[in-house]
Amino acid sequence: MTGDDDSWLATVPAGTGRGDVLVRAGQRVHAGLRLGDLVRRRPPGLTAHQWNIASRALLDLVVCAGDSDHVEFAVEFRPPPTDAAARRSERATAAVTAAVGLPVLQIVSTTLNAAEHGPGIVTYLLDARRYAEGAAGADEAAVGFRDIVGRLPDGRTGAVNDLGALARADAVEAYVARRLADPILRGLHVRWTAGPAEGWAWVEVRPGECLVERVSLEAHRLSYGIDPARFAEDLAVLAVGDRLRRLDTGIPVLVDRAELIDDIRQLRERRDELAEHFAYDHLCQA
Repeated sequence: MTGDDDSWLATVPAGTGRGDVLVRAGQRVHAGLRLGDLVRRRPPGLTAHQWNIASRALLDLVVCAGDSDHVEFAVEFRPPPTDAAARRSERATAAVTAAVGLPVLQIVSTTLNAAEHGPGIVTYLLDARRYAEGAAGADEAAVGFRDIVGRLPDGRTGAVNDLGALARADAVEAYVARRLADPILRGLHVRWTAGPAEGWAWVEVRPGECLVERVSLEAHRLSYGIDPARFAEDLAVLAVGDRLRRLDTGIPVLVDRAELIDDIRQLRERRDELAEHFAYDHLCQA
């Protein structure tokens, strides 16, 4: 915990939530905890209405120290907000977690969810953070966690910590099976100066029509151990791969390639709002 006063946070009570999802490197991950399970009482500066809303908010995954169940951080999976009530709940929850100093990672995606993808993503995040801590104490510059090269599950050599590696291989196989119009799963990533990291990924399913995924990541008081924008893109690729495996179960919503290119051009027009250089001019061509 890095909060100003973590005495506001309780240890996880026995029998609370849906139980343990996993234990990893001395840390325990709980699922289905409410914020009111973790925060002892209404923090000062918050209204009773804010507290009433936020205390009922569900934290999808909560990472705790394995020996004490002391809360270390939480991960939330959310679809893009579509109504005022959802936005009010998010604001109230953010106000409480900020007041007590609880680190939170919010993953916004239409496809990724806590039940199916949460354990794998949290395991990856714990490994990346632990690797970064070890690399920080090394005498020589270490290879970044995302850039470690090894043998992939399909026998190729590549970045073993690329969460999208299997999805890229699946896209090639789907193309060979004539289920896709193009074998290349493409992507981009940006980080907004005053906002989240954002990753896009897409593959051409039919000529001129693409399966598109966008994932937004925002960490409050939490370090990733890896570049957040690359992490967001990898998660978007992972989401595309998840949908590719379900192509036979229904017709996916596809985006016209011209519309996608126009969206990328609009992203380029906002380059002054980005924390880093916009590196995707080549994707803006018709």
